[in-house]
Amino acid sequence: MRYTLNTPLSKDILKKLRAGDEVRINGVVYTARDAAHKCLVEMLQQKEKLPFDIKGQVIYYVGPCPAKPGKVIGSAGPTTSGRMDIYTPLLIGEGLAGMIGKGLRSKEVVESMMKHGAVYFGAIGGAAALMAKHIVYQEIVAFPELGPEALRKIEVVDFPVFVVIDSYGNNLYEIGRKRYKVM
Repeated sequence: MRYTLNTPLSKDILKKLRAGDEVRINGVVYTARDAAHKCLVEMLQQKEKLPFDIKGQVIYYVGPCPAKPGKVIGSAGPTTSGRMDIYTPLLIGEGLAGMIGKGLRSKEVVESMMKHGAVYFGAIGGAAALMAKHIVYQEIVAFPELGPEALRKIEVVDFPVFVVIDSYGNNLYEIGRKRYKVM
């Protein structure tokens, strides 16, 4: 199926998505990599308020390149999601609805996604310049000392992703392998 989604994402929408669905995302998405995730989790552990309302939000695992003159942002391709796995279950439990990245996720992340109804979207690696064309606004909202890994608020238009792991635990990487497995 093909869907166009607007952020923040509702549980009703997330329940409709299935592994393999093509999705275009519009609205606000936050960017964070492992250093920013560590900061967010530390804030939660210290009972501090996060720099954004995480409920229904999507985090894109990216450390964008500096913008060229006249551009909003530089190349913005996905990074490997597994590096965030140690932090992700807590963030999902706080209301994070979706993550965008590339690569496999841990069993703990998938279990948390199923428990809380979150979805993992895959962006196409190697297409960083293309992805940047769908980002129309960006600002640093926290952790500027992290440079490219700072927490950013970006606005996306028709941001192309696929559902890799749906809220039921169906995994496109596993489904794809089974289709071509020789018995």
